[in-house]
Amino acid sequence: MDSPEFDELDQRLVSALVLDGRAPFSKIAAVLGVSDQTVARRYRRLYAEGELRVVGVRDTERLGHTRWMLRLRCTPDASVSIATALARRPDTAWIGLTSGGTEVVCTTASRRPEDHEALLLGKLPRTPSIVEIGAHQLLHRFYGGPLGWFAKDSALTAEERAALLPAPVEPSSGPIRLDAEDEALIAALARDGRASYPELQKATGRSESAVKRRLDQLLRSGALFIDVEFDTTRFGFRSRALLWITVAPSALAAVGAALASHAEVAFAGATSGPANLVAVVICRDPAELYTYLSEKLGTLEGVRHVETAPLLRQVKRLTYAG
Repeated sequence: MDSPEFDELDQRLVSALVLDGRAPFSKIAAVLGVSDQTVARRYRRLYAEGELRVVGVRDTERLGHTRWMLRLRCTPDASVSIATALARRPDTAWIGLTSGGTEVVCTTASRRPEDHEALLLGKLPRTPSIVEIGAHQLLHRFYGGPLGWFAKDSALTAEERAALLPAPVEPSSGPIRLDAEDEALIAALARDGRASYPELQKATGRSESAVKRRLDQLLRSGALFIDVEFDTTRFGFRSRALLWITVAPSALAAVGAALASHAEVAFAGATSGPANLVAVVICRDPAELYTYLSEKLGTLEGVRHVETAPLLRQVKRLTYAG
């Protein structure tokens, strides 16, 4: 992942943060073999110049929320404003413009069915610039969520990865329920996933020991994870696409598992609708994307049809600061 803008140490630092976004700089520095000051300085530069953010994210799958991907075909003059309006909503994530800028793709997570109905049956149909609405329920996640695309890189050795990996998430027999007091804590971590315990104490009004204990519980349960948001183009990956894949039902699980293992795949999930798989892929350039489609995806048994929609602009990743 060489890049004229970011170097190998930048890449190793991002990889370390992907494994444990709240790891102290001193621990990361010891693993990377550099000084604490170097890690802190690099982090500040990546934050300022590379759009790097460490944020706390709810795992909607663990929480049992209903997840959808919306495809909104719009008039060309309205796509940006519609995407921006959706980005401001707290129930949306990963919003991008595809199809020459005339389609907005958006993921939503609803705690209650009526929340999704209000958006899909109420607000969006009344928007005159939206020509067509496609709603696809996400049925299963093969890759994504706590497992980010950057976790697949080889910048760290096996020993370095082992030294940084936090305690594993505990198994769950059903949806995890959040307490009312959790909201302030999660909101603070959504602003800064590396917020200190005194900062979290101030944001929640709870004691520092109570904040630490509850945060550990949320992380161990998998209800919350710490993720890293960054601009992949800064690392030389400038070709991103959304793939709508039609697979024989008998091959759905096998193809989904194969996608999860591909280095290019940042997200893969089974979905309702004409295409029963959706994937987000990240490549260096269109030539690499072509190679992926023809030599990796195209050779998987059971794949019948692939619609490739290059991502022209990403309006929202995990957060939106507009």
